Amino acid sequence: MIAAAEITGVVLAGGRGQRMGGEDKGWVELARRPLIEHVLTRLRPQVGALVISANRHLPRYRGYGVPVVVDSEPDFPGPLAGALAAMRVASTPWLLLAPVDTPWLPPDLCRRLAQAAGQADIVVVHDGERLQPLTALMRTSLEEDMAGWLESGAGRVLDFYQRHRWCQVDFADSHVSFANLNTPQERERAERAPWGDEGEK
Repeated sequence: MIAAAEITGVVLAGGRGQRMGGEDKGWVELARRPLIEHVLTRLRPQVGALVISANRHLPRYRGYGVPVVVDSEPDFPGPLAGALAAMRVASTPWLLLAPVDTPWLPPDLCRRLAQAAGQADIVVVHDGERLQPLTALMRTSLEEDMAGWLESGAGRVLDFYQRHRWCQVDFADSHVSFANLNTPQERERAERAPWGDEGEK
């Protein structure tokens, strides 16, 4: 079993936020708190360390007292670039990736992924309806291969996973915990619904 101390949680907050009108989604508010706070609060008890992957508003993110990494390439090369930047500073053998627009991550996320890891290099959440490839546990030893893969111009997350030993874990019992707030309309609906209570289940 992988211990929490062996895992660095990485909040992926470096995207363009195009469907959110170009906003930096980490600072979009839900229940009067920015999304970055929701995700940090969910991850902190589950992991040994935290890192934020961001490309804008860096001083503001650093205000949380958590290391902030930026993509090595310009123009928002994709979420795996954020994972790679985190691998380069992490001192643990595992990373737990989580998008900044998933504020209701379950409290047993890390434990269940770690239990399923076995010999796998990557363990991915399946919410009962679809795979959630950006909510995943992965070995930091993938750094060299990921760097070469990204340098080749590749970028699709699942294509990278399929280069390695990977498995998925069924979270159908808490599928609402992985709801993404991609658009202003989704955020507004979430404000009106008891999502927070459901996300705790």
